[in-house]
Amino acid sequence: MSDINKKRVLGRGLEAILESPETDITSRDISGDYVAGAVAEIDINCIEANPFQPRAEFDQEALEELAQSIKEQGIIQPVTVRKLGYNRYQLISGERRLRASKLAGLSKIPAFIRIANDEQMLELALIENIHRENLNAIEVAISYQRLIDECNLTQEQLSTKVGKSRSAIANFLRLLKLPAEVQIALRDGHISMAHARALINIDDKEAQLKLLQQIIEENLNVRQTEDLAGKAKTNVDENKEQRKQTNYLPEHFKALIKTLSQALNTKVKVKRNLKGQGSVVIDFKNEEEFNRIIESFSKK
Repeated sequence: MSDINKKRVLGRGLEAILESPETDITSRDISGDYVAGAVAEIDINCIEANPFQPRAEFDQEALEELAQSIKEQGIIQPVTVRKLGYNRYQLISGERRLRASKLAGLSKIPAFIRIANDEQMLELALIENIHRENLNAIEVAISYQRLIDECNLTQEQLSTKVGKSRSAIANFLRLLKLPAEVQIALRDGHISMAHARALINIDDKEAQLKLLQQIIEENLNVRQTEDLAGKAKTNVDENKEQRKQTNYLPEHFKALIKTLSQALNTKVKVKRNLKGQGSVVIDFKNEEEFNRIIESFSKK
């Protein structure tokens, strides 16, 4: 590259900034005219990984295909980094391109130079991955939750930052309430987000896992899953109502149970349904306490 072209690529003042051992642009904001829109060729070994990268796994075959494309066509879109000091950079976004460039044997890579604090690092990495890297739904949900927790954002603020509706944000976050088995199935592509959202409506973990297994084994579509989830939810609700009725206790019963418990000096449990049928359970720790309770009844 000629000196004229090099200056045109780097932009006003950027070449001197990058080549000076005294430079540490993290200590002062020089982003303005110096680095806005400028691209530099950076030694690939001088770029550190982004600790806030939300993607945990990369498809090796896809990386190799991208590496081959880079060998033939070069890198169309530069990565984005922040400068930590002389010849030290930290990746903000573009980890897939960086990995593929290493596979392609590149020694340098084109990069936008930016200044970003840790919060911006997390935001930028997440936003780029959501829009360009197709994170799976669990990775997106985890990243949203990290933004809320680590950057103290409300769902409304997060919605503005990532360009998604608040309801979409809420739907992703709800996935994190699913059992681990369901989250893993979604992460690994065994079920879709629509399947997972149907499972969310079931309040019983055992019923969720049973339906999850059925979805995978029978390759159920979303409509079938929603129908079965609706039935499962109805069954769960009916069982809850039955348990509620079985344990129905009028207020005067509660007072009598407390009195009996105090008189026997042990825990007393009573079950009663709406028909008035039920049972009384009196706890005892050992044979000695059992005999004491029986004697107390004999005295009365």
